Amino acid sequence: MAKAIWEDAVLAESAYCVVEEGNQYFPADSIRPEYFKPSTQTTECTWKGTAHYYHIEVNGKSNPNAAWYYPEPRAAARHIKDRVAFWKGVKVIT
Repeated sequence: MAKAIWEDAVLAESAYCVVEEGNQYFPADSIRPEYFKPSTQTTECTWKGTAHYYHIEVNGKSNPNAAWYYPEPRAAARHIKDRVAFWKGVKVIT
């Protein structure tokens, strides 16, 4: 069971993560939506496509663009569609 934790809050928890490039991608239905706020940030990956981001907010603290996902990944990355990954101090425990 993998858990994503920031500021002592469990952001996501799942036994069905997919690992890609060293990152755990959690199923979208495993995240706790009360901690996620949409961001306008996007970045481009040559083989995965366009990444979209979420800000993480816990107990009045914000971690901008600390989670990302690929809503329409390219064919080579379709296994991470509808999955969320973390960085920027979010601890992922497996």
